[in-house]
Amino acid sequence: MNLTPREIVSELDKYIIGQDNAKKSVAIALRNRWRRQQVSDDMRDEIMPNNIILIGATGVGKTEISRRLARLDSAPFIKVEASKFTEVGYMGRDVESIVRDLVDQSVNMVKSEHVEGVKEKAKVLAKERMLEILLPDRHVRTPKNEQDEAKERERQEQHDRTREKLRKQLKEGKLNDRMVELEVPSESTAMMQVVSPVGLEEMGINLQDILGPMAKPQKKTRRMNVSEGLVVLQQEETQKLIDMDEIVREAIKRVENTGIVFLDEIDKIAGENQSNNPDVSREGVQRDLLPVIEGTNVATRHGMVRTDHILFIASGAFHVTKPSDLIPELQGRFPIRVEMDNLTVEDFGRILTEPQNALIKQYTELMATEGVTLKFTRGAITEIAKIAAQVNERSENIGARRLHTVLSFLLEDTLFDLPNEEIKTVKISQKLVRDTLYELIQDEDLSQYIL
Repeated sequence: MNLTPREIVSELDKYIIGQDNAKKSVAIALRNRWRRQQVSDDMRDEIMPNNIILIGATGVGKTEISRRLARLDSAPFIKVEASKFTEVGYMGRDVESIVRDLVDQSVNMVKSEHVEGVKEKAKVLAKERMLEILLPDRHVRTPKNEQDEAKERERQEQHDRTREKLRKQLKEGKLNDRMVELEVPSESTAMMQVVSPVGLEEMGINLQDILGPMAKPQKKTRRMNVSEGLVVLQQEETQKLIDMDEIVREAIKRVENTGIVFLDEIDKIAGENQSNNPDVSREGVQRDLLPVIEGTNVATRHGMVRTDHILFIASGAFHVTKPSDLIPELQGRFPIRVEMDNLTVEDFGRILTEPQNALIKQYTELMATEGVTLKFTRGAITEIAKIAAQVNERSENIGARRLHTVLSFLLEDTLFDLPNEEIKTVKISQKLVRDTLYELIQDEDLSQYIL
C-alpha cells in the first residue's frame, strides 16, 4: 500500500459520507505505517503507532472507517467489543485473545492469497489425477523378443491415444456425470473431550501437536461424480502446493507490522466501578488491555507475536462517561481523539445515493434480479432522509442504521409481491413515502417499535 493521505481519504469517501476529521486522522496513521517501514532499522522499532479514539454515537461510521481502512492496506483486521472481556481471574475471555484471533484471521487471509496463486496449477494436477483414476497407467511387461517389444509399444500408443481422448472429454465437461471412487478424510468424532472455561484456541494450544500420530486423520472411500471429484482433488493438490510454515511466518509479520484492532464500546469500561457487588472491575479490564496496547509478547498457537506496532482504533459513544475517565496510562496510549459529527438530513440523503454500496443501489440490484426496475424521485429520497432524522430525534439515535429500517418498511409490500409478471417498474415518489410512513411516524409509541 503506497497511497498518500489524500488518496486514502478519497478512497474512504467512496463508502463513507462526511466525518472528514476522522478520515484525515486514520489516513495519517495508515501512511505513518508505510513511512515507518522506510526509516533505518534502529529508528523503526522506536516509532510507535498513533492509536486513535473515535467518539460518537452509533451509526455515524466509526466501524466502517476502520474496516475500509484495513481493506485498503490489505491488513489483518478484527473488531472486538471491550465490554465482553473480563479481568484476569474471572470467568470469560482474556484480552490476549484479541491478538490470537487477529493472528488466526491473518493466517486465513495469507492462506487465501497463496491458494489463489496456485489455483491454476492445482487445477491441472487435479485433472491429471482424475485421468489416472479413469484410466490407470498400464503395467509394462518386459519384452522377451522384438515381436513382444513391438506389441508392447503398440499397446502403449493405444493407451496414450485413449488417455488423450479422455483428457479432451474431461476438459469439455463430457465426463462430469461419470461416477468415480475417491478417498476423502473421514469426519470421525473426537476421541477426547476437554472441559475448560476457555477453549484450546484461547490457551494458544494446537491439539494436533499434542496428540501427534494419534490425531492423524483417517480416510474413507466415497463415490461421487467426476465434477465433484475434481473439486476434492484440487483441494488436496492445493494443500500440497502451499507451504503452511511460510504462510504462518508471513501472517505473523503482517500482524506485527500492519495489524489493526478496532476496540468498540471502550466507554463501557471507563470510570470506576460504582457497584459494591462482587462484579468484574472495569478498571481491571483497562489494566489488562494496557500491556497489549503498549506492546508485549502474546503466545498463540502459531508462535509468539509482538503487539508493539499493531494499530488500535477505539470507539465509544461516551454518553455517560468521557475519555478522561479511562485510567491515565491507557489515555496515554491513545494520543489522538476525534469527535465524530452527528448525521444531518443532508447527510442521510447523500448516504442513500452517493456511496458505492448505497442502500438505494443495493435495493435496485436486488429488484433487478426479479426483472424489475426500481426508481426513486429526488423528493422521495429527501423525504426518507427527513423521516430517518425525525425518528432518530424522537427515539434512540442509531445514526445511518435508521435508513435500513425505514427503507425495509417502505419496500416491504413490493418485495413480498415479487416476482410478478405485471410489475416491471416500481417508482417511489415523495407522496408514496408520506402515505406509507406518515401515520406510523405520528404514532410515537408505534414508531419506537417499528422504525
